[in-house]
Amino acid sequence: MPDKQAPRATALFPLPSHAIVAIEGRDAVAFTQAQFANDVARLAVGEWQWNAWLTPKGRVLAIFALLHQAEETLWMLLPDADAAPALVASLQRFVFRSKVAIAVREDLSVSGAFAAPRVANGALAAIADGVELDMGSAVNPRRMVIHAARVDRLEGAPGATVAPPVSGDAAWTQADLAHGLPRLVADQADRWTPQQLGLERLRAYSVHKGCYPGQEIVARTHFLGQAKRGARLLAVDASVRTGDTVVHDDADIGTVCSVANGTPTLALAVLPLAIAAGAMLIAGRPTTTRSLLDGLAR
Repeated sequence: MPDKQAPRATALFPLPSHAIVAIEGRDAVAFTQAQFANDVARLAVGEWQWNAWLTPKGRVLAIFALLHQAEETLWMLLPDADAAPALVASLQRFVFRSKVAIAVREDLSVSGAFAAPRVANGALAAIADGVELDMGSAVNPRRMVIHAARVDRLEGAPGATVAPPVSGDAAWTQADLAHGLPRLVADQADRWTPQQLGLERLRAYSVHKGCYPGQEIVARTHFLGQAKRGARLLAVDASVRTGDTVVHDDADIGTVCSVANGTPTLALAVLPLAIAAGAMLIAGRPTTTRSLLDGLAR
């Protein structure tokens, strides 16, 4: 869990690290069903799921929430906004003759609060003037609101003035990692399989829906039980970078794949499943192992 002294603003605050990519058109569902790792076809309008886009070799390029916003519209909620333009360009290469348009929604912004949603619940969003998502759990409630960009006060949230973004966005990232939701920066894309990142905790991929890029690798690992490495949450009282090595008994045993710097810093590291929790070092500093929180699966 994020440090107890981390800010817990119950008012909405900006999440500038997030971006919305819209996939619209007659073939929007069919296109995303063929490209993404989870079963998009099962989503009713107003529902969302965790999802991922993989390489043909089964490595994760992006992790995101996918909302069936309207009959012919899906929204990708990307936790790492800097990747959005490149992701759109990459997806557009696979459109071919599909009746679908893909674009970053520059007119939309994302805000969050460490409070229970007003209407949204689990995988069911609240779609009205804005969109509310339930991004938390019973023990760690969080609400997210997608709304028109550059607003100081949000519809449906009387008295909830948008708070300064610095502490809020950082605390949100720590909460993501505490639940086992990796935040993949560019140098960690195309490195890890869904199983290595622990995406089964979020129900972010399917092994039954049929073909998609990387599906054969994912299914083989799942059904043959060959995953030998997985994500573990570590806390360290130092600044950590993605790609840093994790050391155990003077041996390099794994790599940091996602970081939320703070007091303490939280790091998701891909480690051998056979390594028991014990004394581990990152950048020469001792770490403590934390249990991942449940409740974020959708």
